[in-house]
Amino acid sequence: MNDELFKKIYSPEEFEKNSLILLKQIKAHIQNTTSGKALKTLHWNEPEKELDFWKSFLENGENEDFFPEVIKRTTHTHHPKYVGHQVSAPAPITLLTAFASALLNNGMAVYEMGMAPSAIEKVVTDEICKKIGYESGFGGLLTSGGTLANLTALLSARKAKISNDIWNEGYSEPLGVMVCEQAHYCIDRAAKIMGLGEKGIIKVPAQDNFSMDTSVLEESYQNAITAGIKIFAIVGSAPSTATGAYDDLMTISKFAKEKDLWFHVDGAHGGAAIYSNKYKHLLNGISTSDSVVIDGHKMMLMPTITTALLFKNKIHAELTFNQRADYLLNDIEEDDWINSGKKTFECTKTMMCMHWYILFKLYGQEVFNQFVTRQYDLAKDFEKYLTENGNFEMATSPMSNIVCFRFKEENYSNNQLNQINKNIRQELLEEGEFYLVQTKLNEKIFLRTSLMNSFTTSDHLNLLISKIKKKGLEQLEFIKH
Repeated sequence: MNDELFKKIYSPEEFEKNSLILLKQIKAHIQNTTSGKALKTLHWNEPEKELDFWKSFLENGENEDFFPEVIKRTTHTHHPKYVGHQVSAPAPITLLTAFASALLNNGMAVYEMGMAPSAIEKVVTDEICKKIGYESGFGGLLTSGGTLANLTALLSARKAKISNDIWNEGYSEPLGVMVCEQAHYCIDRAAKIMGLGEKGIIKVPAQDNFSMDTSVLEESYQNAITAGIKIFAIVGSAPSTATGAYDDLMTISKFAKEKDLWFHVDGAHGGAAIYSNKYKHLLNGISTSDSVVIDGHKMMLMPTITTALLFKNKIHAELTFNQRADYLLNDIEEDDWINSGKKTFECTKTMMCMHWYILFKLYGQEVFNQFVTRQYDLAKDFEKYLTENGNFEMATSPMSNIVCFRFKEENYSNNQLNQINKNIRQELLEEGEFYLVQTKLNEKIFLRTSLMNSFTTSDHLNLLISKIKKKGLEQLEFIKH
């Protein structure tokens, strides 16, 4: 067999040459985006046209053009006019941790296939547990995203609160989870994956600010009990994804204790506020929770995808996927942190722990205090600018860095305003200077911004307001004529 091809693939010299070229391109990308020198946040293309481009490129494109084209044809999260989805503009140092993880390729299912990352992950999760306020016996794990982490937490809740051996024997009674109607859809998805069905998702109504209405907890609970459903867990959102509203975790905690329910906090987006001296009060009660989810790739400056799932009692992290009968599970005497494969869906996972560790090591926890505080403050400023302008309606006052608003003019129907705001968003998307999204709340279409970029300023937001207003007024003129 001719080994020349493999020698070329693994050539250190070839690798160095390509790496240096890419690093120069990445450096230029960071400079051009963070400074705002690049005029656009994205270069919009129709889906079919983009697909055709890459089909053609596979056959006809020049090899050296691959990375430049990828950079050009993606959304630039490092641009200060990126105010779209809830993903961070990653700290550049995490490019290097991702780089090392991809090359070393230690799967981490067992200690021998991930000695350093297994130990690093324990250091990281223990540090976060302490910051949450867990006092002793805590533990956790890192996994691939909030959806998977929330599902894992609810599986842990079921194992802890339901006495029969569901893992081996299946259900013997209808089960349910309580959650606010405005919670992230992954809670619904997790419940259905677990076989709870639609009736097992007990939706607690939201208040006007889109956080859980805790005054109706008892009523929602009793309605489920009357319907023959055994509730085993309640989920608090910190915050909800659509509007950024934090649930009252302290009240939910008291209710969970009274009813002997597992109390889980979905802090995928805003759990990082535990690091903010100014905004950590939004998470009052989180230290009493049984489990918490926090995404590193949202408010903690990390690349996708890395999520921390933390437990007040570490034994729950180790028992969730244990495949022995429940009556044998109490014989675990030692902290089995070294075998990651026992604690997660993943048998193989990336060395994502390195992103957390390097940021802790180089910049300390203060970087998260400053970042979360800055972005939440900026949202308050944005609200002020919008309300000072007569053409905007707020969905609710922002509690985090998520702001929902819409262009509005008196004497126009809701359907007309919905279409106007959708048109504004589409125009902005196609122009590519700003990138923001939309959401639907109470049958109203709102423009939705997540202020994820530490280089976004009030000037950028006021420019966005003026552009939206101009487009809105143009839409009104079109309707009139």
